[in-house]
Amino acid sequence: MARTRSPTAGPLVRNHALALPCSLALFSLFVLLSLRCGSLEIDNATAWNALFDYDDRIQGQIVVRELRVPRTLLGAVAGACLAVAGAITQGVTRNPLGAPGILGVNTGASFAIVTAIFVGGFVSPEGYVWFSFIGAAGAAVLVYAVASVGPGGATPVKLALAGVVITALLGAWTTSLLLLDQETLDQARFWLAGSIAGRGTDEIALLWPIIVTALISAMALGRQVNLLSMGEDVAAGLGQRVNSVRAISAAVVVALAGGAVAIAGPVAFIGLAIPHMVRALVGPDYRWIILYSLVLGPCLLLGADVVGRVVVRPSELQVGIVTAAIGAPFLIYLVRFTKLAEL
Repeated sequence: MARTRSPTAGPLVRNHALALPCSLALFSLFVLLSLRCGSLEIDNATAWNALFDYDDRIQGQIVVRELRVPRTLLGAVAGACLAVAGAITQGVTRNPLGAPGILGVNTGASFAIVTAIFVGGFVSPEGYVWFSFIGAAGAAVLVYAVASVGPGGATPVKLALAGVVITALLGAWTTSLLLLDQETLDQARFWLAGSIAGRGTDEIALLWPIIVTALISAMALGRQVNLLSMGEDVAAGLGQRVNSVRAISAAVVVALAGGAVAIAGPVAFIGLAIPHMVRALVGPDYRWIILYSLVLGPCLLLGADVVGRVVVRPSELQVGIVTAAIGAPFLIYLVRFTKLAEL
């Protein structure tokens, strides 16, 4: 019989003074792997010199400096945003399968990008950033508005149902536009697969004020998410303004997930998996879950990107394809070996 860890068991990590530096060391390892691995293998010395003693006559240093450093930075930022957004989503909605996609963020961004290409022919990365961010925010607002109709406001169940409906609707419209125009499909399909390849840091330069503000806000929300994760009645009884906290949390999730989608495209699984992994390590306290998600989210995305680079060398798989391949067995594990009703 399969053995499972009881959801009431204590956290594996009790000494955060040791665990947090170990997490940062793991993050550093994945950064190094991201700089080294690919169609051209780079040794440690070349990677180090590319960062601190750059010589533009050496091919390996050019590859690291011009291609892999921006790619690693994009992956780290997107992974952190998705993981933190997923942690807050699961806590606020009390849904163990909660992820930013529950608010329609990924589908909204995809719809906005495809519509912009279909109608106006926008193909620049800067245009992708703003259209994807606006689409993500618009979809989340629409989901929240639909869920707010009726008594009780935007309850977790109504948010999930509204998210399913809006996601299906926007997904159908997106598919229709892609089928209507081959040129739109050709221009959008690489972004729709989710990828951090071949991009510079212009996206981060545009979005960093929003992303930094949202990450700081997420860290400050830890205690409020703890209360809300225990149930609305408990939170209200302890003096929390439930609707206000839920609205602020939704805004933070949209900012983080919208920024991540603008940077890397609709990458799945990160926002679902990392909070579960972190919760198994540190327990149910969202102050720690959010902090460790911030550190470990980039590890998973960078690791998936490295796998995509090396498994089909000299070609590569987009990171969104790799994370989707990982996501299916992880979902089976969640359903089979854990009690999803308990967070």
